[in-house]
Amino acid sequence: MSLFTRIRPAGADRDAQRARVLRLLSLLLQYPDAELSAASAELAGAVAALPPTPAARHLARFTDWFVQEPAHEREKHYVDVFDLRRRTGLHLTYYLHGDTRRRGLALLALAQSYRALGWEVADGELPDHLPVALEFAAVAGPGPGEAPLRRHRRGLQLIHHALRDLDSPYRHLLAALLALLPPPTAADREAVRRLAAAGPPVEEVGLTPYGTPPPTPEAPR
Repeated sequence: MSLFTRIRPAGADRDAQRARVLRLLSLLLQYPDAELSAASAELAGAVAALPPTPAARHLARFTDWFVQEPAHEREKHYVDVFDLRRRTGLHLTYYLHGDTRRRGLALLALAQSYRALGWEVADGELPDHLPVALEFAAVAGPGPGEAPLRRHRRGLQLIHHALRDLDSPYRHLLAALLALLPPPTAADREAVRRLAAAGPPVEEVGLTPYGTPPPTPEAPR
């Protein structure tokens, strides 16, 4: 199946165009394997055909780089940026819950919300992986489909900031996505600042090393 077929929702109304942008983002944020690389010109053409919007302009900046960059350099850059750095990882629940027990519950709840709308995550994929969440948003529509993206807006903003600091072309894809979402509030900006400074939450329960004696209670006063 052509990749173009996968990014071509029926109709030409606003929701269909929005779904098209989300599918393009989902594809372009995946590892640039041989299939994706072979379709680079096709993807750039699909971006060029979008109506002129801020999201489309950001997508075009990315595909300008994508079609010119040698395949092996694209692959190396993707691994360097997304696989070797925590601040630019694409698993959204990490930014909200860190590596804590709450993250497991959040992953389960997210998978259940997909299933409730008749959509199943493919084997081997986590429901919070950004390309997965984008594909779900494209299929389910702007309301419930985009709810996970809105819920994790602060994490998306942090990824964008980190990609911008790295001068990575992938910053344009996050900028395109953020252009589709409601603008950040003052609380959002402050939360992102704190998250950038302190990092995601860490587990605080059950981490006492085995064999550590309990603290000695204070004598009554």
